Amino acid sequence: MKMHILGGGRLAMKKHIYVPSCTDKSEIIELPVMAVLFRHAAGNILFDTGCHPSVSTNAEARWGKLARVMQPVGDHSNNVIDNLKVHGLTPKDINVVVNSHFHPDHCGCNAFFSNARFVVHEKELAAARAEGAVMQGYLPQEWKHPMPMIRCTNGYDVMGDEALVTIDLPGHTPGMMGLQVTLKNTGPVLLVSDAVSLRRNLDNDEIPKNTWDGEALLASYAIIREIEATGAMVICGHDDAQYGNLKTGVQVYD
Repeated sequence: MKMHILGGGRLAMKKHIYVPSCTDKSEIIELPVMAVLFRHAAGNILFDTGCHPSVSTNAEARWGKLARVMQPVGDHSNNVIDNLKVHGLTPKDINVVVNSHFHPDHCGCNAFFSNARFVVHEKELAAARAEGAVMQGYLPQEWKHPMPMIRCTNGYDVMGDEALVTIDLPGHTPGMMGLQVTLKNTGPVLLVSDAVSLRRNLDNDEIPKNTWDGEALLASYAIIREIEATGAMVICGHDDAQYGNLKTGVQVYD
């Protein structure tokens, strides 16, 4: 199995949302958005789908007021659909999409993958369907589509061979989940998405302001540390410094 990191957009947000100790409420940081492609013997899998391509030109038309909080930056081509082309793939070639959660920078391209089945946490689906969900960042145009959804809980084996196994990491959202990956040469990898947006959050037990449940998040941090201590490479959701050191584009983890 091969793993490729795909660019899924880029966002500008207020630093104090992620770093509670930041006293300058106007300071902006840029956050990379990513998806991860797996070329498995039994099919092609995506972990998250990034931002919808249209938000680079008119975010408010798709995201409404949310676009005032997270503002896309960069050009139109920095999206999962265009970046799949680097690997000779189109959306129809993707067999499975695993959504870490249903915020629009993680499921924005879901609609394009009409041939795929979607793996989603049952608690995240319930949160997205709940009254007032739009105010919590769950936009139906991003996650609500006719493709089949597999509702999972902790430890779902995506391909049936333990190469890709989900792990519950609630806190950022009720059904936030990561993905435990086993690669022959690279070794174990843990994709944590927004369970750890910035590496410093994990290192300092920081609770970002866009957290659903702080105590649950701290418990998830403990789980992540335990797995990292066994030798796993932890890939965070939006850490710009880490992203700059990852293999991207045609580069591969195997």
